[in-house]
Amino acid sequence: MTGALTLTLAALAYPAMLGVQTTSAAPVRVIANPSSGPLTEADRDFVVKVRAAGLWEYPVGQLALQKGTTPEVRTAGEHLIAGHAGLDATSRKVAKELGITLPNKPSPQQQGFVSTLSADSGSKFNTDFANILRLTHGQIFSTVAKIRATTENTLVRQLADQANDTVLDHITVMEKTGLVDFDQVIIQETSLPKVPAVNLTPPAPQPGEPEVVLTPPAGGAALPSGGASLPAGGASLPAGGAQLPSPTPTVG
Repeated sequence: MTGALTLTLAALAYPAMLGVQTTSAAPVRVIANPSSGPLTEADRDFVVKVRAAGLWEYPVGQLALQKGTTPEVRTAGEHLIAGHAGLDATSRKVAKELGITLPNKPSPQQQGFVSTLSADSGSKFNTDFANILRLTHGQIFSTVAKIRATTENTLVRQLADQANDTVLDHITVMEKTGLVDFDQVIIQETSLPKVPAVNLTPPAPQPGEPEVVLTPPAGGAALPSGGASLPAGGASLPAGGAQLPSPTPTVG
């Protein structure tokens, strides 16, 4: 694995999907008591960050279908699209029932992932794609389990079940590309770099801003078996790099 990839992973690595430990000042504090059970700050942040994950991983899946030069990379892209379309539908439903405001754009650092992979091509795209996605999914796997084990809210619990299955699937398809540098990935998973909290915060939607919907592949959100074309509609690739962060979305 090249030194350039090591630098890329060191610069970009962080808990891409959940980030609960950085966004909650008091994660166990109960902020609402809906009929589905007590809702904590950590629960709310989990729903928000599941949504934010799809907003960068779905377009990266589209990039894999466009740029991937091996069947395994393109298949991994299909799984990203299908998995996050399904998670997005669930997170939006849960958020509506719990009164949680969801972002329409990923965090600045997540947008940086998209920008990096948008600039890549050929074998460099394949390698960066597999390692960045394997790293980020590996980092958050235990966090999904923690939410599942601790939440008292039945809706959040259901979302965590789905997220657990999706993250494991995405870890698996990245490994099947044969491009994962496990030595570097494990080092980065166990030595998390310090990242400013503002870079991990997805911007809150503007008043009246249309809700972004991640369109499932043709035939539904089930994982495709191969050969899928780009889905019609859905999220478009973010333009440029990071945008100015807004305060963390809150309940209500």
